[in-house]
Amino acid sequence: MFKTILRTCMEGQYMTETQAEQTMNEIMSGQATPSQIASLLTVMRFRGETVDEMTGFARSMRAHSIRIPTDDIPVVDTCGTGGDDLQTFNVSTATAIVLSGMGVPVAKHGNRAVSSKSGSADVLEALNIPTQYTKEEARQSLLDSNLSFLFAPLYHQSMKHAVVPRKEIGFRTIFNLLGPLTNPAGAKHQLIGVYNHEFAKKMAETLIRLNTSRALFVTGGEGLDELSITTESKVIEVNGESQQIYTIAPEDVGLKRGVLQDIQVKNPVESAKVIQQVLKGEANESALGIVIFNTAAALYVAKRVESIHEGVASVKNAIYSGAVYNHYQYLQKEKQHHA
Repeated sequence: MFKTILRTCMEGQYMTETQAEQTMNEIMSGQATPSQIASLLTVMRFRGETVDEMTGFARSMRAHSIRIPTDDIPVVDTCGTGGDDLQTFNVSTATAIVLSGMGVPVAKHGNRAVSSKSGSADVLEALNIPTQYTKEEARQSLLDSNLSFLFAPLYHQSMKHAVVPRKEIGFRTIFNLLGPLTNPAGAKHQLIGVYNHEFAKKMAETLIRLNTSRALFVTGGEGLDELSITTESKVIEVNGESQQIYTIAPEDVGLKRGVLQDIQVKNPVESAKVIQQVLKGEANESALGIVIFNTAAALYVAKRVESIHEGVASVKNAIYSGAVYNHYQYLQKEKQHHA
């Protein structure tokens, strides 16, 4: 079947949702060769992926992934698409740590760097924060410290067949867009950074079909896969089956505009250093501002505050009171405890 689908896609046609799901099933079960996978990903990226295709792929990935039982925990995810090429520190990871320090359970879905300088797994290692290796550990960590890091390859083991083709072609593919849509903890509240607003629109449509309860898709004006501290950001807010699109700037929520260079890093070690300064409340204004902004948005997604503006005050309070840094030290102790 794969060759037939490949041929029709080459001719400029699109897959139905069912065809996409079957095609992804073939990739997941190892029936497609690496060059077939690379060809399909390339054709799809070149002509543009459809919502039908993304939904079919996501359904298959969800069906094949290891799931964490979290029906009793109101889990939030802060997983972005990555790949914005702007070399910023790991804002979504910092956001996850701050949120968990404020009592919000976060199941952070992520990976090592695939299309950026520093993936969330790389920076957590540099921060000396444990990653969980089984779904039981992940659930326990959510209960103990409100934070579990879901290292994507452990939960999406069937994706191993696509790893080599993805690495070898080296550009962003549909898989960058699918990561945030396939959280193993089934997070119903998500803050999803997307480097391109057009992709964000497709992802929002896909997530509505997959029955999420609330999500914010955010794209910084400079192509950042976070809410930007330096310029306006476009937001798609999904509530059940409805969605609205709006623009938001730092000053709309009481924050000052920052400077891009102040949030850029060269490697995971530098990223970890900036995050530690943020958690202490001692980072430069831009670094602090972008984490406060994104954490406030995540609080809003989690229905902990009525507005992002209200969230900003709560986050500042949590950081400057020392509660967040204490929580970070607790997370590090957990690592020693498990070692």
